[in-house]
Amino acid sequence: MTAAPSISARPDIRALQSSLIRDVANAGMGRTDVLPFWFGESDQPTPHFIREAAMASLAQGETFYSQNLGRPYLREAIAGYLSDLHGTTVAPGRVAAVGSGVSGLMIAAQMVLSPGDRVVAVTPLWPNIVEIPRILGAEVARVPLTVANGKWSLDLDALLQALTPDTRLAIINSPNNPTGWTIEEDEVDVVLAHCRKHGIWVLSDDVYERLVHDPSRRSAPSFLRRYQAGDRIISVNSFSKAWSMTGWRVGWLATPETLSNDLTKVIEYNTSCILEPIQRAATTALTEGEPTVAKLRAELTATRTLLVDELSRIPGVVVPDAGGAMYVFFRIEGHADTLALAKRLVEEAGLGLAPGGAFGPEGEGWLRWCHAVDPAKLRDGVGRLRSFLGR
Repeated sequence: MTAAPSISARPDIRALQSSLIRDVANAGMGRTDVLPFWFGESDQPTPHFIREAAMASLAQGETFYSQNLGRPYLREAIAGYLSDLHGTTVAPGRVAAVGSGVSGLMIAAQMVLSPGDRVVAVTPLWPNIVEIPRILGAEVARVPLTVANGKWSLDLDALLQALTPDTRLAIINSPNNPTGWTIEEDEVDVVLAHCRKHGIWVLSDDVYERLVHDPSRRSAPSFLRRYQAGDRIISVNSFSKAWSMTGWRVGWLATPETLSNDLTKVIEYNTSCILEPIQRAATTALTEGEPTVAKLRAELTATRTLLVDELSRIPGVVVPDAGGAMYVFFRIEGHADTLALAKRLVEEAGLGLAPGGAFGPEGEGWLRWCHAVDPAKLRDGVGRLRSFLGR
């Protein structure tokens, strides 16, 4: 009698890494005694004027299918926002509204990757970004960030060496999740010139581009700002972070206009379209939300300063500097297994942090702390960490 064949997903799917952040969070969700800093989101709800736009749309019965690429009013709002932000012309025909930033990453990868393609990513990195190419059968090479002079830095020579002529796609997330590393203007120029020379696509994850700590900058250095006809640049963005809309699941892609027809097909076969009340809310966020973004940026700069100062007073804690995002990525000397440490912190200290290993092998030995929260919570959390280490 022959054994029944096993029932399982294909090998590429079974080999995917499950979320270690969820692994830790699941141990503490629902516990009122746990301070959660594990997810990348503000502790404040979406601003009321954005919610009002969605409620008005619902009240008007706007609950039907819409265009695959998004309603024209939303695409025009995104194009206008990007044109103003980057001082360049982004036509609405280059814009597609999608059901979240991570959906945009998947759609972008589906547009350009085939099984066996080579992808190069700057790491450590939010795991979804590097696992998506693997779902499609591509191979991912990692170029780790380094700590130089007390700050997260890019080894530009290592990245250029990794971007061989047979590379199909380069993935760069700046400001970076989890480290906060932010690419420099001259680094953008060098990387883009290299990718142009070899015909390499650039997938720029710009979700945190507005969340920079330098008050003189409106956004982080940008590949999109340098786009010229013929460039292979795809920018992925989201409303989740800068406008505190994590649960809404809405984002956008900015691509070469020649991809538009094919994007329509790929979006159709993924999510088809976005609920119109969400599109109304997203449009309002762009057209009326600059004060909201400015307020969040100021709060993040203040809370990062507070958290770094407090952590730096704890013996054995190392906190490199960074240019943006909403995280502090730090390590504690003598604690290499940070998944085990993160679980112990939940259980014994009521402190919820993300283990560095969730962001790849380069993150082992590190912890990520989201500081987009009330300062009092941060002080309480640092106090719990200090007491735990003291024991």
